[in-house]
Amino acid sequence: MILLALSAEAQDRLIIPDTVLINGDTLLMLGDSILVNEPVKEIFWKTGGNYNLNIQQVTLSNWAAGGASSFALNSGFSLFANYKKDSKVWDTQLNINLGFNRQSDRQFQTRKTNDNFVFVSNYGRQLSKFMYLTTQLDARTQLVAGYQYSRPAGSEFDLRRKISDLLSPGYLQSSTGLNYRKTYDDKSRISVILSPFTGRFTIVMNDSLSRVGAFGVQRGENVRAEAGMSFALGLVDVRLMENVTWKSDLNLFSNYESFGNLVVNFNSIIRLKVNKFISTRIETALIYDEEVFIRQPDGTSKQAVQFQNLINFGVSLDF
Repeated sequence: MILLALSAEAQDRLIIPDTVLINGDTLLMLGDSILVNEPVKEIFWKTGGNYNLNIQQVTLSNWAAGGASSFALNSGFSLFANYKKDSKVWDTQLNINLGFNRQSDRQFQTRKTNDNFVFVSNYGRQLSKFMYLTTQLDARTQLVAGYQYSRPAGSEFDLRRKISDLLSPGYLQSSTGLNYRKTYDDKSRISVILSPFTGRFTIVMNDSLSRVGAFGVQRGENVRAEAGMSFALGLVDVRLMENVTWKSDLNLFSNYESFGNLVVNFNSIIRLKVNKFISTRIETALIYDEEVFIRQPDGTSKQAVQFQNLINFGVSLDF
């Protein structure tokens, strides 16, 4: 009986490890073993991006139904870097897309189908749970020259006329205002910025376009400056259904000199993810600027809504 009691007492014995503090780290010593309890490091930066590539090729030879051989390529990438510490946030995004189409039966075989460069960065200080005082910088342009193609009546040859180029146009917009931002449980985010203090600069560096006053600049000038009010709405990673997400941004600007006349920039990307490497993207862009006149087939120019829609299926890599 005495042996049994001693055995039970040994089993119930509580062993408390020694605790040692070295340079702020806690060490737990148990026998000859040392357990290090490291403090959890805070992560302030979150970075990542996506690359997509879509290729289409059609080759015809002696094809009775007719047609022409063609090759199309569209590629782009998006990068983001988001910082959050205490009451400070800083979000930055860069999106670049470029696409071409080549068709064998036309004079100018290679033609651009997609070209945009968008850089948006905003820095904010938290005022309440969802409200921030934010300064945002928005820069937009294209990478290569753009042309309008036409064929005069009775002619067998196509003509092309340069209508845009790198930084022709380029748009730089700086704004300061209130930002409502919220992140939901499914990691989707919404951001709404209202800024009564907005400066907008239209840049036309190409001399031939500047001389005709393209994109609203004065003839012979390279920059047009405006002061006004802006409204920006951004949606990120909104889940429409399983493996289908939506990302969009809307930017409205009104010049105080002609208040009420809006410059509209709207972009939308619906992504249908097949697997880790393959996805379908439906990209839509809509632009309206009363200072931009679009040349019509009859030779006249008028204000018009610019619309672009792309449906791509191909490689998509997240990193």
